Formats: sequence, structure tokens, C-alpha cells
Amino acid sequence: MTAMFANKTVLLTGAAGNLGRAVAAAFAEQGARLVLVDREREALAAAFGAQEGPSRAYVAANLLEQKEATDAAQSTVRKFGRIDVLCNLAGGFRMGEAVHETSAANWNFLFDLNARTVLHMAQAVVPHMLAAGGGRIVNVGAFAAQKGAAQMGAYIASKSAVIRMTESMAAELRERGINVNCVLPTIIDTPENRKDMPDADPAKWVQPSDLARVMLFLASPESRAVTGALIPVTGRV
Repeated sequence: MTAMFANKTVLLTGAAGNLGRAVAAAFAEQGARLVLVDREREALAAAFGAQEGPSRAYVAANLLEQKEATDAAQSTVRKFGRIDVLCNLAGGFRMGEAVHETSAANWNFLFDLNARTVLHMAQAVVPHMLAAGGGRIVNVGAFAAQKGAAQMGAYIASKSAVIRMTESMAAELRERGINVNCVLPTIIDTPENRKDMPDADPAKWVQPSDLARVMLFLASPESRAVTGALIPVTGRV
């Protein structure tokens, strides 16, 4: 049985995080060649082991800098010849301020991590996909970003930007062989979220492995008729 992503190159941003590790494992199980991107190489080594390998590469990059995003894409193409899938996992979360009390620091932090990284990676990767004749892009939005909520204005606005960029890119690229979709998770079950919300029931949260499987589908040939979709991922029922 042939692995679904055999001979395919998948570039993951935010790879050293909890979701990044789950998504990397899902693609590796299906035979993908992985380019794992995070800000520090040490974080990648801690998450995946000190050694790279013939089908796995580490790239340390600050994706707030366009040049470093472009360099990450170019190094991927030099090593593996192409980029078939881009998964934009890098992001951040903060809440607690009313809109009229939102600091410039928090606004910039959230828009930089959640929206600017997606923009920079699109600018870095899409030209390579166009040259190769196609590809798949999967972004991570947020279920909460579908409407406003108190004390979450900056976060929701930044993730809403990801949603609108997804739809715009899908409209621009659908006839050029590139599908662009977005997952909208609720709370993801991570050690950090369990620590921050000790009284919550994590059984109701989204497992990283479950979200990874949805992203795997959106990156696969089976999703060829799906683009511009916003897929809610809300946990087990």
C-alpha cells in the first residue's frame, strides 16, 4: 500500500509546538518529506531529535522577517526540489483586554504571529507552487474568530484576518492548481491549556492528533474539490 504523501514535500511552520508535533507525525506516517520550521533550531531538536535525515529537515526562521520566510522556502526547494504542502501552524493567543484598552504591544503581537506569518509564507511559497503546477495550503484560524467576543478583540481580529486571507487566496489560486483551506479549532488539548484552565474539562477539547487528521485530508489529493473552506474542528461529541 502506497503512503498518501510518498515523495511529497510538506513545510510546517510552528513545528516545535504541540500541534506541530502532531501534524508532523501524521504526515510522516503517510511518507511525507518534512521541512520543520520554528524560530529556534534547539526547539526543533528537542521536539524531534537532534538529527535530521534524508526525509526530514530543520529550518530556524523568524517568520516576522520576510527574508527569513523566503530563505526557508528556498532551502526547502534546494533540498527536496519542490513544496507540495504548506501548513501554517505558527500563531499565538492572548486575551483579557477590552478593545478600548488594547495595548499596541498585544495588538502587534497577535497580528504578527497569527496573520503576518501567513502573509510572509504565502509570499515565500506560492511562487514555487505556481512554478511546479500546484500545491495545497492549510491555515489555522480559530472557531472563536467567526464572531466577536468580550476581552478577545485583538485575538479574534487577527484570526479573522487569517480566515479572510484564506478565502482571498483560494479565489486567486483555485484555477492555478493551488487549494487553500483553513481549520477552525476550539480549545486544543495541550499541557499549557490544562495548566491555564485547571477547572475545565479537557475531554471536551480538540485533540492535536484529531486536528492533524483534518489537516492531512485538506492537504491530500482527496480534497481536490475543496478550496476556500473554513472547517470547524470542535472536539469529540
